[in-house]
Amino acid sequence: MLNKDFIKRTKELLGDEYEAFEESLETSPPVSIRINPRKTGKRSEQPVKWCETGYYLPERPSFTFDPLFHAGTYYVQEAASMFLEQAFLYLVENKNVTCLDLCAAPGGKSTHLISLLSADSLLVSNEVIRSRSLILAENMAKWGYPNSLVTNSDPKDFGKLKNVFDVVVADLPCSGEGLFRKDPTSRDEWSVANVELCAARQRRIVHDVWDALKPGGYLVYSTCTFNTEENEDNVLKLSQELDAEIITIPVKPEWNITGSLKHDIPVYRFFPHKTWGEGFFMAVFRKKPDDFKEIGYKSKLSKTASPLQDYLLNPEKFVFQNTSAIPEKQREIFGYLSDNLNVINQGIQLGEWKGRDFIPSAALALSTELNREKFPNVELSYNEAIQYLRKETLNLSAGILKGFILVHYQNVPLGFMKNIGNRANNLYPKEWRIRK
Repeated sequence: MLNKDFIKRTKELLGDEYEAFEESLETSPPVSIRINPRKTGKRSEQPVKWCETGYYLPERPSFTFDPLFHAGTYYVQEAASMFLEQAFLYLVENKNVTCLDLCAAPGGKSTHLISLLSADSLLVSNEVIRSRSLILAENMAKWGYPNSLVTNSDPKDFGKLKNVFDVVVADLPCSGEGLFRKDPTSRDEWSVANVELCAARQRRIVHDVWDALKPGGYLVYSTCTFNTEENEDNVLKLSQELDAEIITIPVKPEWNITGSLKHDIPVYRFFPHKTWGEGFFMAVFRKKPDDFKEIGYKSKLSKTASPLQDYLLNPEKFVFQNTSAIPEKQREIFGYLSDNLNVINQGIQLGEWKGRDFIPSAALALSTELNREKFPNVELSYNEAIQYLRKETLNLSAGILKGFILVHYQNVPLGFMKNIGNRANNLYPKEWRIRK
């Protein structure tokens, strides 16, 4: 059941539309995915209108038991939140930028953003909660793009870094009204007091990170909730407190996106009774431009040869630090951010040394920069792929060379095994394995 205070407040907000809205909360939510354009091609399902790589599925499959899901060929993401693409493309176009996804776990918006970024741009994906930051790092590794850095830092830590980011995406923790259909237990956790608490926390987070945004840069503010305290009211307050401009994003009428319900400001609302998706709200701030000097980063990373460079298709594009491959064009800012933030992963994690032996990582296998010709390749059947993803023992065919073997499903890499002759060791990360 819906909380009586929520009903009263939302009726006042929606007026005659409220009945259709409440009925929509009792229907099944649509299932949508977004494909990885570097790992797979277009699909035949119904596309999401505002996202070039988004699709609706006719029913919800068992994603856990789809090897292509674990291989990073697609991400399961709510369709309305894919609207971020429209804002990002309008604001950034084809520019090389430094972008921060501030509240990034589990990785939906980060995998989306890095798919949209140019190869010479950099995405920093941050999550303040340690356990969630590890899930974020896993999903970014599976997506496989090298121009990525995953951090586990507080928004205040970013605020100390002045004028670093061209774009900050802040998908802020909220009261979760937009999840009432997808997650019925969230209805029981809702209260007016929590709405007010969330609204205050959202403003604090934006204030904490604001100094990290370059003058003339953009902050994308989003929630998955319906009330105006966390949405229009916060956007207006923040624009006044930060002296920021609220930017208009072009939309198409057939998308049925709702505009502002208060204050007459450019914002974008998704309601489940009007658009095929869950609740979502977005607004974009522009920081006023002024004269400032770009930070002159000094990199500790030098361009040297590495015994690991042959594992990559384009080693000349990288510098190597221990067992990480860092995009050469971003090495200065990689170093600067690593010195000032708690970094979980950066660039491509190639593996680890154990004595004189180098053990290649799953992140290398899943990287879009992997040079597959450097390893014997073994195609797995569906059942074998599931065994592998459970981290179970597999019997390889006779005649396969000893050493590290790249295993794949439908020609998409899943990870490595080590063939030692009488058996093969499964090198899939224990923490990633299918547990069901």
